[in-house]
Amino acid sequence: MVIAPPLLWLLIGLGLCAVEALVPTAFVAFVMGVGALVVAIAAFVIPNPLVQVVLWGVVTGGLLLLSRRWLARSRPSETWDAVEAETLTDFLPDRPGRVLYEGGSWRAIAADPALAIAAGQRVYVIGRTGTTLLILPHPPLADLPPERPNNHPLNPEPPNHE
Repeated sequence: MVIAPPLLWLLIGLGLCAVEALVPTAFVAFVMGVGALVVAIAAFVIPNPLVQVVLWGVVTGGLLLLSRRWLARSRPSETWDAVEAETLTDFLPDRPGRVLYEGGSWRAIAADPALAIAAGQRVYVIGRTGTTLLILPHPPLADLPPERPNNHPLNPEPPNHE
């Protein structure tokens, strides 16, 4: 059984768009699917399969470039509020590790390269470089200042309840 080229390109285009819906690929599969749908229409007037494949590459490449320019302008700023994560691996000084962040495992590095952070510790996510998170540990209880007695000179005077 031979499938007509327009039908083949239509199936390829729909399949790639479905892949994007199931497995997000940063719109790459979607753009490739749209390119295939354009070629499905063009296949009615362009019978040569080699020309169809070249047209698909050109259309897909052009759409990818246009989508990257559009997406680059619409990205939110890279400034984040501190968000919590949990270390999955030990972080040795100046070495990356893995953290559990928003339900997924992410590569991360400590903001201070001299820090060692144990697995299972809560950390703050303070930034991101590509797909690598920048983290700082929560202050361990031992690092918190001790409570001062009520008569300590730095404590404010207790209110007078007379």
